[in-house]
Amino acid sequence: MEELTLTTPALLFSAISLIMLAYTNRFLAYAAVIRNLRDKYLQRKEASLIRQINNLKLRLNLTRQMQIFGITSLLFCVLTMFLIYIDYHVIAVWVFGLALLLLIMSLAFLIWEIQISSKALKHHLSDIEDDLKQR
Repeated sequence: MEELTLTTPALLFSAISLIMLAYTNRFLAYAAVIRNLRDKYLQRKEASLIRQINNLKLRLNLTRQMQIFGITSLLFCVLTMFLIYIDYHVIAVWVFGLALLLLIMSLAFLIWEIQISSKALKHHLSDIEDDLKQR
């Protein structure tokens, strides 16, 4: 087995940073959509808006979980580097393994959120298609 070096966990920095940027962009997009839906709901209280709001609440919660797991993974990568620096290599390997598991969890939540988002968009498209058929 190869020894874990400082560069191994450092390689994940750029990947995790890009993932966190994407997660933050998703979060900001949801915030804008939620504000817009809130205004629409205050004007006309329709059941379809409630369904959309509930869907967005779930997606927002998943995005928060993605961010938490991603940030914790990055934190453990830094901890791994520190442990390598102070010659605690055995513990560093385990901490790095945990960082990888947390990153996997973050990506699993992303897959779940993408599935929900795709389903929601399909509902919107079917609503448009139904309206076009009625005309």
